[in-house]
Amino acid sequence: MDLTQGTEEEKVIRAKKMMLWFGIVSLTMGFAGWTSAYIVSSKREDWISDLELPQAFFISTAIIILSSITYWLAKSSIKKENQKQATIFLATTLVLGVTFIVLQFIGFSQMLENGYYFTGPTSNIKMSYVFLLAAVHIAHVVAGLITLLVVMVQQLRGKYTSGKMLGLELGATFWHFLDFIWVYLIVFMYFMK
Repeated sequence: MDLTQGTEEEKVIRAKKMMLWFGIVSLTMGFAGWTSAYIVSSKREDWISDLELPQAFFISTAIIILSSITYWLAKSSIKKENQKQATIFLATTLVLGVTFIVLQFIGFSQMLENGYYFTGPTSNIKMSYVFLLAAVHIAHVVAGLITLLVVMVQQLRGKYTSGKMLGLELGATFWHFLDFIWVYLIVFMYFMK
């Protein structure tokens, strides 16, 4: 396939999709590096193996999975030219994304209540990794929420149709990636004692 061929619009679409995938691969490498460091650090003598993750993390996992479903439903609604339903699903995704972040901070509070701190004399390396992985993921979810807001504004302006929805597709791909990363992280932290 010759990437120099096609209309100007087709080239722009390919370029935007490729840039998104470069970003996703880069983020994946970052999370792979942090989880690799987690594994290496688990061999330390001061590693806590009986730590239980906060309940709020598991609830937030269900919320982010649900948000991926609502984003997918929004995309499906646009394909069917049901603009009102798409807007409702996008708004629901936004609410679920904010709820996910709130639950993450509740999880942080639960860890602090149990005496686990990110730094300081009462901290330990495992908890530092748990805080780090969750906090970095939250930062990316905030970026996802910003992209979702842009998608919602474009949707409200009537920019998306069944044949023209590049921004929504890019936003949905990034959101699904964030969902996948969190599911990976929660499963990883749960089983990697």
